[in-house]
Amino acid sequence: MPSNPSNLSSHLSPATDHADTATGYPTRIMREQNEEAERAQRERIEQSSELNTPAMRIRAWERLHRLTLPRDSAHAVLDVVAKATHLTLEQVREEQRRRSEPARPSQLNDSAGNHEGSAGS
Repeated sequence: MPSNPSNLSSHLSPATDHADTATGYPTRIMREQNEEAERAQRERIEQSSELNTPAMRIRAWERLHRLTLPRDSAHAVLDVVAKATHLTLEQVREEQRRRSEPARPSQLNDSAGNHEGSAGS
């Protein structure tokens, strides 16, 4: 079966497309790195802002470092979290306790009611 060169050329990218891809990739990587740096800066501000609750500050710390607050109340990283969030160690431990508590029945009823309210009518 003879091959048709015109059919092959339709499957190949023109040279200009290759050049755009070659210059576009580094530009995209730089843009993504800049966006990540801006996100990290916002998270640093959020984690220590006195306008935020301790829970909000700790969540910002978790997002920034892509970690979750340890459950162990004696974990060494709690001191690091407290310093970074400008909270006391006791405030960080209080957030640990709050997270370990089971959801209260009123919270369960509220969340269930929100999902079922429109379907039951």
